[in-house]
Amino acid sequence: MRKTWALVAGLAVASGIAAAPAAAIAARRTVTLTVLATTDTHGNVFNWDYFRNQPYSDKSGTAYGLARAGSIINQIRAERGAESVIVVDNGDTLQGTPLAYYYAKMEPITKTGQTHPMAAAFNAVGYDATNIGNHEFNYGPDLLTTYDRQLKAPILSANVLDAKTGKPVFQPYTIVTRHVKGAKPIKVGILGLTTPGSMIWDKANLEGKVIIQDMTAAAQRWVPKVRAAGADVVVVMSHAGIGQSSYDTTALGAENPSDKIAEQVPGIDAIVMGHTHQDVPQKFITNQQTGKQVLLTQPRYWASSVSDMTFELIKVKGQWTVASAKSVARYSKNATDDPAVTAAVEAMHDKAVAYVNQVVATSTEEMPAATSRWEDTAIIDFIQMVQTQTVEAGLKGTQYENLPVLSIAAPFSRTATFPKGEVTVRDIAGLYIYDNTLQAVVMTADQVKQYLEYSAKYFGTVPAGGTFDPDTHTSVVYNGQQVWDYNYDIISGLNYTIDLSQPVGSRITSLTHAGGTPVAGEEKFVVAVNNYRSSGGGNFPHIATAPVVYDQNQEIRQLLIDWASAHGTIDPADFSVKNWELTVAGQPAQG
Repeated sequence: MRKTWALVAGLAVASGIAAAPAAAIAARRTVTLTVLATTDTHGNVFNWDYFRNQPYSDKSGTAYGLARAGSIINQIRAERGAESVIVVDNGDTLQGTPLAYYYAKMEPITKTGQTHPMAAAFNAVGYDATNIGNHEFNYGPDLLTTYDRQLKAPILSANVLDAKTGKPVFQPYTIVTRHVKGAKPIKVGILGLTTPGSMIWDKANLEGKVIIQDMTAAAQRWVPKVRAAGADVVVVMSHAGIGQSSYDTTALGAENPSDKIAEQVPGIDAIVMGHTHQDVPQKFITNQQTGKQVLLTQPRYWASSVSDMTFELIKVKGQWTVASAKSVARYSKNATDDPAVTAAVEAMHDKAVAYVNQVVATSTEEMPAATSRWEDTAIIDFIQMVQTQTVEAGLKGTQYENLPVLSIAAPFSRTATFPKGEVTVRDIAGLYIYDNTLQAVVMTADQVKQYLEYSAKYFGTVPAGGTFDPDTHTSVVYNGQQVWDYNYDIISGLNYTIDLSQPVGSRITSLTHAGGTPVAGEEKFVVAVNNYRSSGGGNFPHIATAPVVYDQNQEIRQLLIDWASAHGTIDPADFSVKNWELTVAGQPAQG
């Protein structure tokens, strides 16, 4: 089966070789090669919002899914000739929707032998290569290995190494040969690299089993090997973007070094970026050693665009060489579903839809999450309550059972709501959208306060007498990096205030027990927290080094569903406690 690779395209710019006079290039034999790419599909095959039980739509008309991307890819093949097109995907495939979750946990492909819906979709489209993303590790090595066997395209990764042997766990690269009519065969080398942050975020699944090497170092080792294997064109799939890292890079290496790879590693013609969920149709970076331009592109996440990259190749001393490259984005909102993808995945999609629409409880009142990032809401308190109760029960009979249990949760969704009346699996899944597991650690009061101070960087400064605006004073840019909602942590079990008139680091102006007694500096608490944060995700202080006292590998989302199903009624009066607030110079902030 033929395979393809999608990349964003735009303006032609000289690349690959030093610029030659136009007449000289025109006089030579030229061939046009297309590379198409998707990235960060996150389990999205159809343009379907599983949490609202309807097709996805927004004000800009965005649409997504591999079914639509497949139509774009097929159209380009038809227009340009299939033998001049290559298609790739840059990773983060196996996590992100109830569809992906269902076939990882409810009817796991490791037990049923059924083809994973994402493998079925990729096979139907006909990809040439795929890359490992950090979320490929979320469900453990068995599911990833099974998925790898089901894919017709190879999964690539040059920097995921076996912890014992130091050898790549996956195929580092592939050479795809295209026989363009009337021309010598063109060999395209595709190299896979993934961000090393997975060693933090999926520590439980990876520690002692693999090592994820620094991406730039791996590229320096493997790009010459790809060239030596006969590649005329080298494309690096980098499951990383450009920008800062969300963790201490001392031991692991940078999280988002795609620009550094382009600058420091010679021999690369193009880099497909991912991981950061940015839409970057085209960017050029000059390699410091050769002075040549390297084309970078990042398709929009969830297969909402296909990067369409074209290379003009000329013969230099009998070798195909890139004379110029350009890229543009082909957006899925302008496409319809590929019938082959629909036929391959529709039955699995229908089963996932039926699952998320199961009623599990009744809510006594509506509980929206819309204001959770700036005020204490009952729906976040529901998460806190379930986490607290689960950890308390798990610590019975241990040396920690008499320590107060605090809980940490973040406002993952601005649109989640528990309706008054029937609450379904999709309502709860829409609140807790990640596949995190529950852990608990021991922290001191001083550490908790420093943790809250760090979390409070999520808010902008509001001067005394000023007005707090939720739209402009939340999820701000701090030290050059945007603080996303999922990196704003709320703590239950203690009362506290955040004074937005104070600088970051001095905003927690009150931290007390429920009765009003101030916490003591060395007083100890058990803190319920998800595994992403406990492993160091977000680089919060103290949490990653705190002693773990509870870890039963239970998914928090499933704990919420199980609690609702067991109790039958969700009544905020049973668990909602107003324990924190925003202030401006000591006065309540008005959102």
